[in-house]
Amino acid sequence: MKNLEQFSALKFITCGSVDDGKSTLIGRLLVDTKAVLQDHLAGVQRAGETDLALLTDGLSAEREQGITIDVAYRYFNTEHRKFIIGDAPGHEQYTRNMVTAASSADAAVVLVDATKLDWRNAALELLPQTRRHALLVNLLRVPSVVFAINKLDAVEDATLAYQHIAGALKKFAQAAGIPITALVPVSALKGWNVVDAQADWCGYNGPSLLSILEGLPVTPAETEVAFSFPVQWVEKFHDSNVTTQGRRVFWGRVATGSVAPGDTVKVFPSGQTAVVSQVLSATREPQNKAAGHSAGIVLDREVDVSRGDWLLSVEHTPEAQRQLNTTIAWMDDEPLVAGRVYWTLHGHRWVKAKVQRVVNRLNVNTLAEEEATELPPNSMGHVTLALQEPLVTLPFAKSRILGALILVDTASHKTSGAVLVS
Repeated sequence: MKNLEQFSALKFITCGSVDDGKSTLIGRLLVDTKAVLQDHLAGVQRAGETDLALLTDGLSAEREQGITIDVAYRYFNTEHRKFIIGDAPGHEQYTRNMVTAASSADAAVVLVDATKLDWRNAALELLPQTRRHALLVNLLRVPSVVFAINKLDAVEDATLAYQHIAGALKKFAQAAGIPITALVPVSALKGWNVVDAQADWCGYNGPSLLSILEGLPVTPAETEVAFSFPVQWVEKFHDSNVTTQGRRVFWGRVATGSVAPGDTVKVFPSGQTAVVSQVLSATREPQNKAAGHSAGIVLDREVDVSRGDWLLSVEHTPEAQRQLNTTIAWMDDEPLVAGRVYWTLHGHRWVKAKVQRVVNRLNVNTLAEEEATELPPNSMGHVTLALQEPLVTLPFAKSRILGALILVDTASHKTSGAVLVS
């Protein structure tokens, strides 16, 4: 019997330094799996050659500058699986877009451009942005990390280059605590080892990149964690009906655990308790729901519940906290300093947060935690936040949903930081 993962769409992103060939790789996957129409393919011809990167770089600014700015999602499928690809930008200025894509990805393909490295040197140094993106996908708990060494067709000794770069990646990953799912040599431009395996190329005889992706698991739903449900929308019926008995329906997506009629839940932040009367599907059919699925919840009595509130398991509710020790990936143009106040979003709940203390900053080159008083743009570090109102959270290591927040600038409304509770 086939595994469930073989029927589930795999959502993965490509990341790495700028001009490492991420958009070209995705274009190659789309073309070689016959996922591109002929008229679309004809529209990306440049001087008689097909520019594969243009299949994903759709913004006019991207085509003018030859770089990826925003995340572009593309869809394709093979005989074995469906895929959703996020082409993440490599430029430091657009790291926030990469973090957004990685936060919901099942896998990440980190590209490494062999031509940019001193590949003849066994002790070569990786590019800072390669290290930064690898650290970020690991920090965001992306389940599978695949390193793809690209442009090996453009170096004199592809075998030596692959060996030295693979060694540098393994050394870095071991020091950073990043589990490598796979390490594969590719040429996105030529199509070598992308869809079809290239036998005994660079001394590599493993599966192609596509074969590796076809076998990766999707991110498991957090069904082992106690029930939690962020309320997104409250629907009030004006007339009584069999389905809801005239009561309000609280719609949203089950974040963790599962819910069924008869369960006792607590409303946060009011603290009121009620019993679940019905659980509805999107078509308003009674149906129990687990983490990762949308649901409408009807309670046995009228309680005060609004958008932004949480419905939580009454037995295993984590204690609400006003102070959080966090790891922050900082993405704003202005540095993060103590004393600044931001909006923080947890589920659908907005709360003011004050930066109490910047504890340290992670050096992406040495992986050392250095003392710091601020976090500059595109850096990571440990920060203590003081909340205006308490929030119910779990460590990010236990829950990607309850342990994740974002910081939003109160004036510009830009997303400034990705916050992971530690």
